[in-house]
Formats: sequence, structure tokens, C-alpha cells
Amino acid sequence: MTLKLSLRELEVFAAIAGCESVTRAASMLALSQSAASQALAQLESALDVTLFDRVGRRLQLNEQGRTLLPRARALLDDALALQDLFGDGALSLRLGASTTIANYLLPQRLAALRADWPQCKVALTVANTRDIVAAVAALQVDFGLIEGQCHHPELIATPWQRDELLVFAAANHALAQQPLSRAALAAAPWLLREPGSGTREEVERVLLPHLGSFRVEMELGDSEVIKRAVAAGLGISCLSRRVIAELLDSGALVALDAGLPPLQRTLWCVRHRDKPPGRSMQALLQHDG
Repeated sequence: MTLKLSLRELEVFAAIAGCESVTRAASMLALSQSAASQALAQLESALDVTLFDRVGRRLQLNEQGRTLLPRARALLDDALALQDLFGDGALSLRLGASTTIANYLLPQRLAALRADWPQCKVALTVANTRDIVAAVAALQVDFGLIEGQCHHPELIATPWQRDELLVFAAANHALAQQPLSRAALAAAPWLLREPGSGTREEVERVLLPHLGSFRVEMELGDSEVIKRAVAAGLGISCLSRRVIAELLDSGALVALDAGLPPLQRTLWCVRHRDKPPGRSMQALLQHDG
């Protein structure tokens, strides 16, 4: 059977889908606008479908385009893997990571990866767990490292690391000065991550069975903001020990003890079912010691 489409046409299609513009996609691929337009036209002709709807000056994927995009990206990724296999050995890593993992677990691992593979190219997408899961499902990244559980039917999730969660307050907070009941803990003003955050999901999972409910005072989209706000006396929270270690050591924050069991969560590695683990993924994860 003769192939009717080319990798170049799929590359142009994927670029247009990301840029929502033929002009920007052509610039990104170092092509002329007419060459990019011709490649898209040839692809649509070969498939006998249109792939985009024009909305103002933007091109947006239609149903056929949305169906093709993940498969096109998978084919392009496989082609790059073959190229790397017989090339100079350089790795190319597109990684998605939720915020706490990106800020506190990845820097040392990325440094170790670059020490082993000095020419390795890394593109890191940082977002909350829900958005990283969506990026892995759309094959926008090679794999993801997330803090919450993943139930997406197209993804494979495997345990990566264990992480300790701590309930904490400012050292001069009233709850840090007295014996603490679970009822008092539940009634305190809480500062929590936003819905969609893996940390928020896991905090609710491990604490609600013991406390019943939270009095949520603020929802904040960054763990750094939360720990600083707690240190300023605005309420209490629960985050990874890794996030607050520096302020615990300085004495600005203290762990609160209400007789709760140790709070543990699993950090997960997620990848698309249609994308086997590549050399770049294996190279990064081998530095998890």
C-alpha cells in the first residue's frame, strides 16, 4: 500500500495546531508561508478531510483535526526516536511536571541528567496535576510526573516516589502554643491549593477522613505563596515536607500535632498507552536515588 502522506506534512499540521496560525507555524519550522500552506493542503487532500476551522484570524482544530493530532504527534515522536537512535546519541526530553515536583524534586535530577548527557535538550512544562495529565494525554509531552492520582483511560500511571505531608503553622500561631484537638484543627482557617492541584487532592484524601471538613480561608495557586502566607500568620496548611523544609529549619514554621497518623502520598509517573518509555524518560528516572 502506497503512503499518501509525509512526516513533513504531519509536522506542519502539528505546528499549525499549536500556533493556530500558518504564518507562525511556518516561521517556527523555517518554512515559507506558501510551503506550509501547501503541506497542509496536501495532507487534507490525502486524507480527504478538512482539519481546521477558521475563527477570525486563527485556525482551530475541528473534529477531524482533534482526532488526527495525537496520532500525528506519536508518529513524529517515533521518527525523532529513530533519528536519535542512529544519530549522535543526544537526548531530547519533553517533560511535564506538577508544581511541587518541578520546584523541589526535578532541579537536581535535571542537573544529573545533563552531567551524563551534556547535549540533552529539555523542555519542561509546569502546571497543576490536572493540566499535566491533559498534556500527556494529548502527547504534548513525553511523560508527566504528578502529585495526584490519575484515572485517565489513555494513560498508564506507575508509582514514582513516596512523599511526606505535614500540617503546619507559624511558630507564633495560637494553635502552635497549646495541645491541639482534631476539632480545633478542622475549625482553623486553612490555606489550600486550588482545585485541580494534586496537592489539594491528596491533602483532602489524607485529612478529611480524620477531620471531616476544612474551613477553607483561601485557595492559592502556588505552594510558595501558601507557605509564606502561613508564616505570616494568615492560617494553617498542609504541604510536602520538601516544600517547607527551609522554614521549618529556620523556626518560622512548626509542624502541628493533633494525633494524626503519618501523612503519606504517592507521586506518579504517567505516560500515554501508545507511547512506550523512551531513552530520555529512562535516563531521567535513573537519577531517583
